[in-house]
Amino acid sequence: MKQITGICFAVLCVCAILPVRAQDVFGKWKTIDDETGQEKSIVEIYEQDGKVYGKVVEILNKDRLDARCDKCKGEKKDKSILNMVIIEGLEKDGDEYSGGIILDPNKGKEYKCRIWVDEEDPAKLNVRGYVAFLYRTQNWFRAD
Repeated sequence: MKQITGICFAVLCVCAILPVRAQDVFGKWKTIDDETGQEKSIVEIYEQDGKVYGKVVEILNKDRLDARCDKCKGEKKDKSILNMVIIEGLEKDGDEYSGGIILDPNKGKEYKCRIWVDEEDPAKLNVRGYVAFLYRTQNWFRAD
């Protein structure tokens, strides 16, 4: 009887933790080109030194595996997009992360960035890049 009680308790603990994990921005996300609707890459979002970053860990279009950031400036100029950090320096602000930048490696442009997990669909990440009051939001989908 004690074993059954222990197993039930363990199952309840796991079930209680799963919704929290589902709301977490960390992990791997599949990016979708909002202009073409095609899957582009897998970006891993992680925390380092108290800030949040996102790195391209897989390119899904096999014709773009060797793609370089030829329009980028600075240290990312002509570097491979694969393994490139494209989200930098976000900090937690309530239910979202903001205060950093996101790079569009195809255009070589950096934008201020906000990310948050969709309340209605925790497998969807809202990724917003903006300049002043102009913004564009993409939806990325949990890949792991």
